[in-house]
Amino acid sequence: MIAIINGKIVTPDSVVAGKTLLINHDRIYGFVESLENVAVDRVVNAHGRYVMPGLIDVHSDKLEQYIQPRPNSQVDFEFALKICERDLLGSGITTMYHSISLFGDEYFGSSPLRTKENVQRLADLITGIHLRNHLIHHRFHIRIEIDNLEAYDIVRDMIHQNKAHQISFMNHAPGQGQYRSLAAYQDTIVKYNGNLGGKEVKAMSADDLMTYHLNKPKLTFHQMETLTKMAHDHGLPVASHDDDTPEKLEENLKIGVDISEFPITMEAAKAAKSMGFYTVVGAPNILRGCSHSGNMSATEAILEDYADILCSDYYPAAIMHSVFTMHMKHGIPLHQMVNMATVNPAKAMRIDDDYGSLEIGKKADILIVEMLDGYPVITHGFVDGNPTSRFEYRR
Repeated sequence: MIAIINGKIVTPDSVVAGKTLLINHDRIYGFVESLENVAVDRVVNAHGRYVMPGLIDVHSDKLEQYIQPRPNSQVDFEFALKICERDLLGSGITTMYHSISLFGDEYFGSSPLRTKENVQRLADLITGIHLRNHLIHHRFHIRIEIDNLEAYDIVRDMIHQNKAHQISFMNHAPGQGQYRSLAAYQDTIVKYNGNLGGKEVKAMSADDLMTYHLNKPKLTFHQMETLTKMAHDHGLPVASHDDDTPEKLEENLKIGVDISEFPITMEAAKAAKSMGFYTVVGAPNILRGCSHSGNMSATEAILEDYADILCSDYYPAAIMHSVFTMHMKHGIPLHQMVNMATVNPAKAMRIDDDYGSLEIGKKADILIVEMLDGYPVITHGFVDGNPTSRFEYRR
């Protein structure tokens, strides 16, 4: 039995002081006021710090940066995953849904990590790592660009083989979604091709761009509906990406989608919330004070209660810092912000029976967090009740 004493325990409803949290094997055993008559093998003193659930990140492509740190430099996949998970744990993430893309063409640049072979290789690695030494819970979030017709068979097989843990549908075509502005789309193409080392893309007129993308074949409504049903039959959630209109959300509702990732406008976020979607916003948006794509403010969406879940998108440390930023700068109760990174994503991912909150019987994925120099830092981490990390800062 492990006892965590002298902590401010963040529950789904409040922050509680004066209680000791007990861990038995991989589960939370109970909360007591005294250790008298309790057989304890180890006592961890939180010294007045926050004790909270491990963060659940439903969308992050950070792993790609560890595998391919430079355009022409690639390292061993498992080595990259093991280094990545150490940093994730240091950021407070105990469950990561690695978001891996299946693009339909190379218009955004040629990335060797987004080929069919390497996507399947990553799925195998993320599934198999739990049979070897590892630190956190790794999950596979397969992102389907709807102009990738081959993705239908790939994703169908991954679902049946229990290698996928979340699927999402994406449409990065210009004139809608994230790239309503054609100028922004063209600028992004140049940056992606330069950064990813893809084939040179010559300048195209707005009409040429629209024609190219409008004429591409795409997955049908029936195919997306079928994949969604397969996912649900296996207990997996399904997301849409960059929703920009209520009409698009209504279409996604017909397909059976559960989650709206990164709605582009406040109108879309409000509509997603009203239609019952879990609504995901990016934590880096909060840290930067704006969207890197010029879209909706995540801070504003949270203040208007149009957002349910914080994800890291591409910067894992942003989740914990955004939680405290929204609490300290905007006055949102801490437990509500923590819920956006723990309880709510657990519900959306359909794993809340075991994860997402500090409650008796749930998995003991626990963080001890201290405020230093105005920043939250993780001093202790537990995953499945195992002490997996400890950092003590010095002056």
